[in-house]
Amino acid sequence: MSLIPDDLQYTKEHEWVSETGKNIFRMGITDYAQGALGDIVYVQLPKIGESVTADKVCGEVESTKSVSEIFSPVTGKIVAINEALASAPETINSEPYGAGWLAEIEVSATPVGLLSPTDYRQITA
Repeated sequence: MSLIPDDLQYTKEHEWVSETGKNIFRMGITDYAQGALGDIVYVQLPKIGESVTADKVCGEVESTKSVSEIFSPVTGKIVAINEALASAPETINSEPYGAGWLAEIEVSATPVGLLSPTDYRQITA
């Protein structure tokens, strides 16, 4: 069974998001997603300053099994990326909700359409 923290929000594409500051949301992929991918060997992140749109592709994760797209959970502008993943992408496997975060996005409006932990558990059940 996958770990699904109660203090995060989720997308049906298996990304998570948490508000880390005023209008700043940190995103990553869920424990369920990293488990399905297997050993992650490369991650392509969006660039700082890039605009992203909720539910649209903003990067990709490559594992020993496949390449999967990363979908932005919210609409906004990338203000930070996890540069440590360039040399240690496997951190996503070991700490998907901690050191394996992907990017931070500044939003101008409250995000809509995100799933609660309860709703996300139903998707992964």
